[in-house]
Amino acid sequence: MDVKELAVNALVQNKKAALLIGAGVAVLGLGLGYKYLRKSEKVVRVGVVSQLLVHPLKSGKAVSVALAECHKLGLKFGELQDRHWLVVTEDGHMVTGRQQPRLVLVSLTCDGAHVCLNGPNMEELQFPIKQPDNAVIECRLYRANSQGLDCGDEASRWLTRYLGEEKTFRLVHFEPQMRMRKRVESKHPFPQNTVAYADVAPVMLLSESSVKDLSSKLEKEVTVERFRPNIVISDCGAFDEDSWEEVQIGSVRLQRVMSCGRCIFTTVDPETGIITRKEPLETLKSYRLCKPSEKHIYKSAPLFGQLHTVKKTGILQVGDVVYKISR
Repeated sequence: MDVKELAVNALVQNKKAALLIGAGVAVLGLGLGYKYLRKSEKVVRVGVVSQLLVHPLKSGKAVSVALAECHKLGLKFGELQDRHWLVVTEDGHMVTGRQQPRLVLVSLTCDGAHVCLNGPNMEELQFPIKQPDNAVIECRLYRANSQGLDCGDEASRWLTRYLGEEKTFRLVHFEPQMRMRKRVESKHPFPQNTVAYADVAPVMLLSESSVKDLSSKLEKEVTVERFRPNIVISDCGAFDEDSWEEVQIGSVRLQRVMSCGRCIFTTVDPETGIITRKEPLETLKSYRLCKPSEKHIYKSAPLFGQLHTVKKTGILQVGDVVYKISR
């Protein structure tokens, strides 16, 4: 081998060594960077999950579960997904407990491949979960458009008879292939969240202590169910949840979107379906109004509970420790 060949071989070997060293440095840099980023997160235990509540029918009765999947569109237990069924008028406009308070007494559950509807003084109605030949209805929720698969004439007749009005009501089901609704309130300085039939965000979180604090100011105590949260937290102070911008529960990571501004629906008793239009809303307004700088967002609605989007999906269980994440 002549001098020229030796020089070329040396150069090639040096290049390989340089590449290996460079790759090693890059990997080391990424590892140190990851370690640094991980260290920059401060994790503090703030509470424990005491209840998980899935509301399959918007404004309907809650289903209490010990374990739930947490998806981008909210909690799921078996075939039951949070706020994935909706009552609408014939022209597709949303119907909730604000207009029909007795909806809070309607139970929607699943038995195998069938949906079961139950309500006071009504015979149980069962119909198939999957009805691919049914029509897709264009729905109107607040100022946004969505879609829903019509659940059939039997479900429509059941709801119309139960609600006891001259108008006709229909039941629709949100399915994965359908166009999802986006929040359209342009005055909100928060990123848009895609949801099925939830109001603003897919997960609502509330602490037991906040409910107890409110009850201490009322003549008659209220329960957590009146406020329709998905995740109920114990072992924390009243309104501690207001300061949790990001939380880790099990493998699930949630990001706060905004406070939950409360309306007349809070005056519907979940046990009787009777609306008073007074308490606990008036008491909440006496001490839970927003800061003056946030009035363009919440107006005169009192704040109670926190709305979250799902950053990381996973499994939630009653008894899970809740951690506040800060940086």
